[in-house]
Amino acid sequence: MSNLQILPETKFSDPHRTMKGEARAWIKYQGTKTLWFNTGTLCNIECLNCYIESSPTNDRLVYLSVDDVVPYLDELDVAGEHGIEIGFTGGEPFLAPDMVAIIEAVVSRGHTALVLTNAMKPLMRKRVQSSLKALQERYNEQMRFRVSLDHYSEELHNVERGRGAFASASIGLSWLAAEGFELDLAGRTVWGESEEVSRAGYAKLIKDHKLGIDPNDTTRLVLFPEMKGTDDPPEITNACWGILDKSPADQMCSNSRMIVKRKGAGKTSVVACTLIPYDERFELGNTLEESRQSVSLNHPYCATFCVLGGGSCSA
Repeated sequence: MSNLQILPETKFSDPHRTMKGEARAWIKYQGTKTLWFNTGTLCNIECLNCYIESSPTNDRLVYLSVDDVVPYLDELDVAGEHGIEIGFTGGEPFLAPDMVAIIEAVVSRGHTALVLTNAMKPLMRKRVQSSLKALQERYNEQMRFRVSLDHYSEELHNVERGRGAFASASIGLSWLAAEGFELDLAGRTVWGESEEVSRAGYAKLIKDHKLGIDPNDTTRLVLFPEMKGTDDPPEITNACWGILDKSPADQMCSNSRMIVKRKGAGKTSVVACTLIPYDERFELGNTLEESRQSVSLNHPYCATFCVLGGGSCSA
């Protein structure tokens, strides 16, 4: 019998071994901190580098309904997981017809809703505004809106999101702030600026727009590590935790899952991460109970965004 080890042909292809034959890092599930729902990949704009390729034509993940969401809230109850952060991403969540009703289903059970939005026209429709105001009267402290503002300058934000995007988002931002909604910002680090410079720039924008956000609070102003499909990060091994002085328990997939509904699938499924909704290797079943399993870090985003970048989509 040969002792020759057959190594994977490409990086990140084997869930157990790296291309060099080292033991790949994996993450044990520790319980739910954040349960994410992707409300659909359709978006009112198309960003230059959208992590999951959302656009006005991408419907690979279809809109979620209240009926899609409620069974997972029931599962949280059964598991004794109360007061959970429930995150919503897309696409643009406020394109989903049931979005406000879904938020109400979440907050009425005592959970907190974190809605990621571009704060543009879908949010600013009169029906949406009035419905959110009605919810605010009862559940304001349980709702947070994280607005994607890729750069504090109009010029660079529009490079990523298109002409007029900054002006449109500013209207939505100002409305959310003026109405007293809990508000956060999310920027990107693609511009090559130091964090100090970026936070100083956002500080001026926050002051000018009276947003009431502490620019030095990393949970209120989140600066996400940049990722591109052409990136070639190193593979993460078990030895990396000690080398990098990081813990598996701090990675997103140790405490969060995301619910998606694929076009034509007929039912929802659970995936390991908000950033990898299409890769079937990270699909963990149709229920939260099925999804409570370990996850191997065999995707470039695991390295670029989470382990090396220190990023997390949760608040």
